Amino acid sequence: MMMHPKKMAKIYHPREERRRWYSRLKLNIANPATGAQKSIEFENYGDLQKVRRTLHGKQIDDEVRGEIIDNQFRDYVFRITGGYTFTGCPMKRGLFTNQVVELLLDGKSGHFLPLRKGQRIRKKIRGCIIDWDIRCVQMTVVKQGPEIPWLSTLVPRSLGPKRASKLRKLFLLSKDDDVKQYAIRRKITRKNGKVYTKCPKIQRLITPLTLQRRKRLKTLKKRRWLKAQKEAQDYAKLLEECNKQKRSKYFEKNRVT
Repeated sequence: MMMHPKKMAKIYHPREERRRWYSRLKLNIANPATGAQKSIEFENYGDLQKVRRTLHGKQIDDEVRGEIIDNQFRDYVFRITGGYTFTGCPMKRGLFTNQVVELLLDGKSGHFLPLRKGQRIRKKIRGCIIDWDIRCVQMTVVKQGPEIPWLSTLVPRSLGPKRASKLRKLFLLSKDDDVKQYAIRRKITRKNGKVYTKCPKIQRLITPLTLQRRKRLKTLKKRRWLKAQKEAQDYAKLLEECNKQKRSKYFEKNRVT
């Protein structure tokens, strides 16, 4: 029985299959100093093979010289931070293998966000050693070389910090300064053309109301402690009286007999 031509899958020779997989690689390069990032895909098969041979056997946290990837990255040094396979399986730091393994993960091990306390899940994870099945490699700039426009220019942050302590650290503020005046605002344009500014709500901000609530909780805690201490003393007195009465009854009973 023959299958319909449209339903028949294309069969590749093993060498062609390997070449087809090898011809796809993406590099995600990020510069933490400027906040810029870009993904690079190789069109030339020779350049792609050169990069694959360079990255083959490397693992996460290894450093790679930039001129091996391209001439524009001369004097650059990159650090490998992660990646994923053609099937979307993520690489994990510390898993020293080039295979996909099944691990029992919890909230502390990463790659899994538990919905309840103590929840665990068995998940497929790729080792940290780069092989031919890696589709994307994520890298960060460790050492900068000649200026590249898309990598060296500073990218402005659209969102600023929300926490009060981080705002103080960013603007070198003292405890007496008003943090609310330094919240980073951004402009938003509505459909009708009106422009307004928006800023996040500052978290962990110490206000007079916060101090009042803390003082109240402290007072309630002290009041509960004093009440418990008094009840313990009263119970000790009552217990002592009961023991005295029991002793007296016992001695009277023995005298009569």
